[in-house]
Amino acid sequence: MKGRTRVNHPPDVALPPDNRPLVAPVYQSVKFVFETLEETLRFNRAEREGYFYTRRSNPTTRQLEVLLAELQQRDDCVATGSGAAAVATCLISQLRAGDHILGFVETYGPTLALIRGTLTRLGVAHTLLSVEDDAGIERVLAERKTRLVYFESPTNPLTRIADISRITRAAHAAGALTVMDNTFAGFHNHGQYGVDVFVHSLTKYASGHGDVMGGAIIARKELAQAIRREGVLLGPLLDPHAAFLVMRGMKTYYLRYEAQAASALRIAEFLAEHPAVSRVHYPGLPDHPRQALARAQMHEFGSIVAFELARGAEAVQPFMDALEFFAITPSLGSVESLAMPPQLLRVRGFNAEQQALAGIGEGTVRLSIGIEDTDELIEDLDSALGGGR
Repeated sequence: MKGRTRVNHPPDVALPPDNRPLVAPVYQSVKFVFETLEETLRFNRAEREGYFYTRRSNPTTRQLEVLLAELQQRDDCVATGSGAAAVATCLISQLRAGDHILGFVETYGPTLALIRGTLTRLGVAHTLLSVEDDAGIERVLAERKTRLVYFESPTNPLTRIADISRITRAAHAAGALTVMDNTFAGFHNHGQYGVDVFVHSLTKYASGHGDVMGGAIIARKELAQAIRREGVLLGPLLDPHAAFLVMRGMKTYYLRYEAQAASALRIAEFLAEHPAVSRVHYPGLPDHPRQALARAQMHEFGSIVAFELARGAEAVQPFMDALEFFAITPSLGSVESLAMPPQLLRVRGFNAEQQALAGIGEGTVRLSIGIEDTDELIEDLDSALGGGR
């Protein structure tokens, strides 16, 4: 074989059957081949397993999908290039013009923009309530035919807690699907409830290191397959190298999440006693309105702590600028601690009533607790708040 041909058809290097890599390789290939046309056609007719084109599926990405589905106690998973892609692919695949979606003001800003903008433009109507308005949820589902209920728990950023059992029961009684953004709670929480579809941003706790983006849609097999078919056409599926990085992050998922949640509880308790703080939003605190529900639904209370600066807007900039270990940047779930001010937390386009319902005030700050030393994080917060202890 001449060199010009050989460099494009290199020799195969196959591992012996009893010799495997400890870390699975990255299948950084767009295309896969079968030995014969007949086997290729059998695959195309879904008569055999295999891989053909990475936009459809890839072994590296598939390993991640199988892992996440198992952790979330569901049959299947579709991995996407970002959390936003997971939300969009899920909703677009399940909604049609004329449908109605029930959503909530305590929802991630880009998701609300999708519901209020893109889906509205495509003819999908929506109603927005508070996720804590149990009676309102049941009333809307009884009064209006609803295709889908979309919610989060804990919510972003005030960590409000949805009554998952009550929402899913009411939705299913009305013939509606339930879709839950479970990013804040993680893959080891909420799988015991009858949620039809879970979506996650893998950029957060799954990756954990702030160096790769990804998303996941997790559901029972037939629903996941329907979403995947739409995803193959829309093209949001996760790149195999990104999938490899997320898989690497998942090795320390439990260690990080448990440590971050334990640190967050200590920090929430510290902030609750600080004179410069008027209120703390954290489901692990006894005064959280749904602390008992959170305790019943979750293993831990998460790593997100939101609080209100007592002096409101005038205290925000001095506090944020004085922080040493908390980076002012988007996202959450990283090994580094992060902080977000109210200017970056508010949802654009809300009227005054919706803003009040969402509860983000002039002095609201959201913290994502990392894995740094908890005492040093508390000292940093105390110093930025002006001491006083």
